[in-house]
Amino acid sequence: MIDFNNKGFFKLKQNDEYAQRVTELLLDGEEVIDSYKSMRDGVVFTNKRIIAVNVQGITGSKKDFTSLPYKNIVAYSVETSGTFDLDSELEIYFSSLGKVKFEFTGKTSMVEISKYISKYLF
Repeated sequence: MIDFNNKGFFKLKQNDEYAQRVTELLLDGEEVIDSYKSMRDGVVFTNKRIIAVNVQGITGSKKDFTSLPYKNIVAYSVETSGTFDLDSELEIYFSSLGKVKFEFTGKTSMVEISKYISKYLF
């Protein structure tokens, strides 16, 4: 499982590469909203869950896929980018896992992601 306390994993930039890496894991009716990549790891937001991909080892052939279903979210917080601070943040509180924090650089679909999370909270 991914160490969500390791902030180096979570400086994410929009990138379609990881959307392609998780296609075999998608359920019937599940669609990718957006995907993001850090140095080696990635995060994919679907209409049902978040899939975090942790690339391991020197060659990167070993991968850990962590599924975080929206239905287990109890609260979340979004910090949008500003004029000089282009980073945005998403903090999610899961019922049994605790807090997971994602930090984004550049273009993000925060509004669309927030809508899917909210759909499962209400």
